[in-house]
Amino acid sequence: MIQPSTIEEIKNRIDIVEVVGDFVTLKRSGSSYKALSPFTNEKTPSFYVVPSKGIFKDFSSGKGGDAITFVMEVDGLSYVEALKYLAGKYGIEVKEEEQSDEALIAQNKRESLYIVLNFAKEYFEEVLHSSDEGKSIGLSYFKERGFTDETVKKFELGYSKELWDGLLNEATNKGYKKELLAEAGLIIDKEGKTYDRFRSRVMFPIHNVSGKTIAFGGRKLSSTDKSAKYINSPETELYFKSKVLYGMYQGKNAIRKEDNCYLVEGYTDVISMHQAGIENVVSSSGTALTEDQVKLIRRYTENVTVIFDGDQAGIKASMRGIDLLLEGDLNVKAVALPDGEDPDSYARQLGAAGFRDYVAEEAQDIIRFKTKVLLDETGNDPVKKAGVIKDIVSSITKINDPLKRTVYIKECSDLLGIAESVLIAEQNKILIENRKGQRRDEPPVPMEMPPFPMEEEMVDNLDISKIIEFQERESVRVLVNYGKNKIQTRELQDQYLIDYFLNEADEIQFTNETYRKIVEVFQEKLREGEVIDGEFLLNHEDEEVRKTVIDLSADKYELSENWSEKYQIHVPRETEFLKDVTYTNVLRLKFRIVQQLIQEETEKLKHTTNEAQVDELLDDINELKKVSVEIAKILGNVLVG
Repeated sequence: MIQPSTIEEIKNRIDIVEVVGDFVTLKRSGSSYKALSPFTNEKTPSFYVVPSKGIFKDFSSGKGGDAITFVMEVDGLSYVEALKYLAGKYGIEVKEEEQSDEALIAQNKRESLYIVLNFAKEYFEEVLHSSDEGKSIGLSYFKERGFTDETVKKFELGYSKELWDGLLNEATNKGYKKELLAEAGLIIDKEGKTYDRFRSRVMFPIHNVSGKTIAFGGRKLSSTDKSAKYINSPETELYFKSKVLYGMYQGKNAIRKEDNCYLVEGYTDVISMHQAGIENVVSSSGTALTEDQVKLIRRYTENVTVIFDGDQAGIKASMRGIDLLLEGDLNVKAVALPDGEDPDSYARQLGAAGFRDYVAEEAQDIIRFKTKVLLDETGNDPVKKAGVIKDIVSSITKINDPLKRTVYIKECSDLLGIAESVLIAEQNKILIENRKGQRRDEPPVPMEMPPFPMEEEMVDNLDISKIIEFQERESVRVLVNYGKNKIQTRELQDQYLIDYFLNEADEIQFTNETYRKIVEVFQEKLREGEVIDGEFLLNHEDEEVRKTVIDLSADKYELSENWSEKYQIHVPRETEFLKDVTYTNVLRLKFRIVQQLIQEETEKLKHTTNEAQVDELLDDINELKKVSVEIAKILGNVLVG
């Protein structure tokens, strides 16, 4: 358990813009920041960071919270793991309290996996640098590849001994259980025999975006070894290969800075390019590109340059992931290296400046590149050419922007010698087929009440209970955002808004349980002499309370200061008339509650035959109508009927 004082220090040091900025590219929007969601494959930014409140809100997925919550969500960490990550980022010493034996037994499995994988990484590094076998075989291999000591250290490269149980023995001697080693993918238990997964291989640790080791890739060096050239860790609770890109941890800052990501094939390609001074590079590690990997790239940039080895067969095989990049709304270019070269060899040969110049000169948009590559294989065969046309047009349909599609269709018309109208007809045919397929696969979307109605008219046609809940939301929203603000009373004295709100809403019983809990916390803290706002509730034990506070605190829309300055128009802000907003919200809520009571009493009247009860109900209804008329007059409403 981390000591409360340490947690408090971490929270005090956190800059949410810095923390979130390590994972997504933020752009200022008024007093907030926005970005494409790291949780969904959205086309328009709906992910917001509000530094003044220390929160983020993702309107596309509904996720929200503070910096700690963000790290937990984006990197799949536990609360303690997220705290430790942030402590490391800000150089804070983590002080932990002693745990009971029961707590140690129940220690989070994920944290245990991180610990054992980090141990394995350090073990492989130690073997590489300190053992005779590691130095003579593993380190020699890295030196032959031209890797400097600094590069080897940067990527935490290592070596696994030519033993069946080298890591197994070292780990068990240190107290790690075999079951945990197996769950981490480090050992294999088969037919009663237990042995190391990686033997006699140079080791490449695979990191998540926050720098923790989650898996390994191992390359064999022996020519007599009949096993695969590369083997990777199996998928575990921490490692899903479809969601990871090798080098993203080391390259994410450079990718954001350069606003471009080089995509290559292998581990050594990434490492050599880094050593040459080109750090905005990642690798899919020899596997087919996936949708999740495309989303990961899109957190940092919308521009990708795919670098192909100088091998035609390899280029064609690697093109299968191109459509995913286009579907992910990325701007994609491609470049083929000279025959016999790969990014590893060519980066070492040309150096950073030469390699960048080559890519800048040779890179083409992906549609043009793909068209030329495929056309080279068709010769004069009309059937093959027709197949290429369908393939190219199919790729163009993956692009969501109609304008881009139009440009590419025109370009392909020139390259292929085919009329634009023919290509457009083929494109439309594919688009129609795709849409039909989507309609068959997707369940119908249920009609729901808008989660954030902006005007009262939007809820007028809904039942009264929904309208009441909306008015409760508006009342609590002002409380959450401005509870600590001071307003001026009629006596020209300053008063906290929370005091004013509670006086006006004294007799109201909130129907929504979460809103009621929020108001009760404000009341309780005020009785204790403490004035709070929504930030206090971000640590509430009730998850629904935390989520609701985030929803009420985040606003997608904000008036640009530049706009008002440009047109010299002053648009009043909510903070300028908080008292009136609070009073109006509470009064509207009371008005809707009275309307509901009138409905309920009228419904009772329909089913009452007792004359005395009828008279009583009529009196009640008349009194309620008088109250509603009085409230309506204050609000400036006009009642009909």
